[in-house]
Amino acid sequence: MRITGILSGLAAVASLLPSAFAQTLPTTFTHPGTGIVFNTWNASTAQTQGGFRLGMALPSNALTTDANEFIGYLECSSAKNGANSGWCGVSLRGAMTNSLLITAWPAGGEVYTALQFATGYAMPKNYAGDAKITQIASSVNATHFTLVFRCQNCLSWNQEGVTGGITTSAKGTQFGWVQAFPSPGNPTCPTQITLNQHDNGMGQWYAAFDSNIANPSYTAWAAKATKTVTGSCAGPTTTSIVSTPVPTGVSFDYIVVGGGAGGIPVADKLSESGKSVLLIEKGFASTGEHGGTLKPAWLSGTSLTRFDVPGLCNQIWVDSEGIACSDTDQMAGCLLGGGTAINAGLWYKPYTKDWDYLFPSGWKASDVAGATSRALARIPGTSTPSQDGKRYLQQGFDVLASGLKAGGWKEVDALKDNDQKNRTYAHTPYMYIGGQRGGPLATYLVSAKKRSNFKLWLNTAVKRVIRQGGHITGVEVEAFRNGGYSGIIPVTSVTGRVVLSAGTFGSAKILMRSGIGPKDQLEIVKASADGPTMISNSSWINLPVGNNLDDHLNTDTVIQHNNVTFYDFYEAWTNPNTTDKNLYLNGRSGILAQAAPNIGPMFWEEITGADGIVRQLQWTARVEGSFETPNGYAMTMSQYLGRGATSRGRMTLSPTLNTVVSDVPYLKDANDKAAVVQGIANLQKALANVKGLTWAYPSPGQSAADYVDKQPVTYQSRRSNHWMGTNKIGTDDGRNGGSSVVDTNTRVWGTDNLYIVDASIFPGVPTTNPTSYIVIAAEHAASKILAQPANAAVARWGQCGGLTYNGSQLCAAPYTCQRQNDYYWQCL
Repeated sequence: MRITGILSGLAAVASLLPSAFAQTLPTTFTHPGTGIVFNTWNASTAQTQGGFRLGMALPSNALTTDANEFIGYLECSSAKNGANSGWCGVSLRGAMTNSLLITAWPAGGEVYTALQFATGYAMPKNYAGDAKITQIASSVNATHFTLVFRCQNCLSWNQEGVTGGITTSAKGTQFGWVQAFPSPGNPTCPTQITLNQHDNGMGQWYAAFDSNIANPSYTAWAAKATKTVTGSCAGPTTTSIVSTPVPTGVSFDYIVVGGGAGGIPVADKLSESGKSVLLIEKGFASTGEHGGTLKPAWLSGTSLTRFDVPGLCNQIWVDSEGIACSDTDQMAGCLLGGGTAINAGLWYKPYTKDWDYLFPSGWKASDVAGATSRALARIPGTSTPSQDGKRYLQQGFDVLASGLKAGGWKEVDALKDNDQKNRTYAHTPYMYIGGQRGGPLATYLVSAKKRSNFKLWLNTAVKRVIRQGGHITGVEVEAFRNGGYSGIIPVTSVTGRVVLSAGTFGSAKILMRSGIGPKDQLEIVKASADGPTMISNSSWINLPVGNNLDDHLNTDTVIQHNNVTFYDFYEAWTNPNTTDKNLYLNGRSGILAQAAPNIGPMFWEEITGADGIVRQLQWTARVEGSFETPNGYAMTMSQYLGRGATSRGRMTLSPTLNTVVSDVPYLKDANDKAAVVQGIANLQKALANVKGLTWAYPSPGQSAADYVDKQPVTYQSRRSNHWMGTNKIGTDDGRNGGSSVVDTNTRVWGTDNLYIVDASIFPGVPTTNPTSYIVIAAEHAASKILAQPANAAVARWGQCGGLTYNGSQLCAAPYTCQRQNDYYWQCL
């Protein structure tokens, strides 16, 4: 089943657009044909052409005893293309992942439905549980289609061990919705439908229930559900990936896993030393410079792809098929460049306090000064990405900046005044170069590819590292797409090394599949399809992989002002303004050289908590609406809680080895919450004297504390998608009760040649968007790795392992490393 639209649409809603939700009160609606009484929640015609309505009725005791079924009502739009067109979708928990999904569409006068489930931001599968939809009533006309249906076993779900549900006794829940104009492909076969990206709106509600939702007549109403619309299907079509065997006789001094913000720079620096380096990337080529081809029609005939053009960066939120990773419940880019290929490209000279507060000795600001200079020399950054030197559509910036300035805040240059992050604001700095994406793809990867000792393999996933005790001998790969490699790639005997740069979730997952991590997670791997070929549990290395998960806590606020000018970057994908298109194509200038959705100003504040810790806030303003505030005159200001926050979470594996944020890193400390509240109150005060400015969220008269209290604390509603920390760097060896997974040379404790260089080693999130920090960390880590003495085989009788041992773990032939006790392994 191919379901791009509902997937990407709800990803957008959860991750970039409305990321925290005010409570939406229901409207009571009695369906005229059946008499069923619903709580309903509506999306207006300003949000979606033709409007959208979702209704729910529950068993009589559902507000005190959790129900497992409901009667639903859908009123969806066919307004653009007439009868029997369009489709709509609902997530029963707001976001796309780990939630039961209901999709409905009309065909031939009938309304069809499908139940799906997605554990990652990729194609959902048909739901494998026992949920069931039966219909009570439906209608199809020229403008709308409606459906009244019973959904049994739908309020709790289990998809291959991934569980969840709705607690009806909580008297509210979070719903997500999307709508689209085109009809589905294969419309009469619900298990094989194909859906293009949604193009008629999306949104979420934190939907409150009132007493009318639970009705004594529920049982009688449910008995009316007797119709099942199954449709007709041809046989399923299956395709297999065509892989390329790993060439025989090859080996590399360094194998770097993951071509993102960490992997590309570290691979470049390692190859610069003359060592043979293989960079393995799971995804395909992104930018045109490296062979990418994905693009809208108006870029045909150019060397540009969708990833090159800054103004098209938001397209990822509505069209992520084949781009988003399929094995995580968060949005991550599985393509060359990783997040640096799809994000908004924000780029900062780091705040020195971040290094000094977060990192151990050897990684303080003074230690990374050289790496900082090298990284910024290659990627200087710019706050005027349009090549004509102009900033376009700055009305929103001007509105907020006027208030901040009047409130005593100071304007700074984010690329120069890096240590001024308290009550300051700035134009947004980007990593763009020459009006295009830039960043590591346009710099580090270009220089690496010029060297004969550097190789790049695309479309290839790393399953695990192959190891003998704590010594890695190679990596096992499998084709992720056609042409990818499969087999085992060895590193150079004795002295070869592996560097994991697969990201906060990817690197942690590879460790766990390699027998490195907490015992409970390694048991999950052992019980999975990996089990028969997993390394023996006698060689497991117990480290706190997946712990210490961190992210910028996001809290969205919304204002409106008549001077704000909205630009439809989504429309620019299919039908860009002719002037704007020509400005960009002919001179890399204009609004399309700026990141969607017209970001700025950026502003910062530091809040000192009752615990004495200084907590950092960054605000990212953008010209678009959120919640129920439409685009037009609205600006969303997203508050990121960064350095100083103490709350942490955990990443774990599902039974199918997808990564899951099982414990969110948000607001576990009252002082973290107090900083969020104080920051909003301070912003309200700063903007109070802007004539004509009105607040939508928090609503007029609502206190910051009340507003924050009513926001759900879930990753669906509060993430910034700046995940870090699952393989923390430190001096406290995680094998012996410490919190770190890698030492200060980025080497994994308990191994002699396995390193990690990506966001996962960060002890916590910094002040700003983290891309520049990750690149600088890669520069610094490469120097440290290259400075390590070459590994040497241990002679007979020598020590080769143990809980406090950090030397070579490879024995000279013909001897092997054998356990004597937990603290002493010996070459025998």
